[in-house]
Amino acid sequence: MTDEAAFRALLLKGLSGDEAAHRSFLTEAAGLLRAFFRNRLRGRPEDAEDLVQETLVALHTRRDTYDPNYPLTAWMYAIARYRLIDFLRRSKLRAHASLDGVDVADVDPDYDASDARRDVATLLSKLPEKQRTAIRLVKLEEKSVREAADETGFSESDIKISVHRGLKTLMHLMGQEQPT
Repeated sequence: MTDEAAFRALLLKGLSGDEAAHRSFLTEAAGLLRAFFRNRLRGRPEDAEDLVQETLVALHTRRDTYDPNYPLTAWMYAIARYRLIDFLRRSKLRAHASLDGVDVADVDPDYDASDARRDVATLLSKLPEKQRTAIRLVKLEEKSVREAADETGFSESDIKISVHRGLKTLMHLMGQEQPT
């Protein structure tokens, strides 16, 4: 399906409660995302597939943020692009390939690493201890959920929920931050 209007109709029906339409939307989105990621991660099909799944989860959980006044595919590819950038940063790939005009390897010379650490520490300090610990272990120290669970004594499920809730809170807090 390449028809934007039909694709958009599936999402809108899904938002109205039509589960079959929502499943069809996600199936169609998976095909488009698979091509998007495979074109950008040639020779790494397993990473491309992981990103497809991550993006589908993001589309599902953030579907209520879609504004029907704008093209659906632009919204979907924006989410996919951010997932790709996050993946490249996480995997520490420093290829100097341009991603829509943004070189992910470029460093802002005016922004020191100590500034970033301080900003992250300030934001994390606003979270409950359990969420702060889960995010630190899984996202910052890049430990697996199982390793984080073993280290803290929490269940894997608890770690996943704490990371999810903590990241959601951090996104909310960052949205409230006013530039200085």
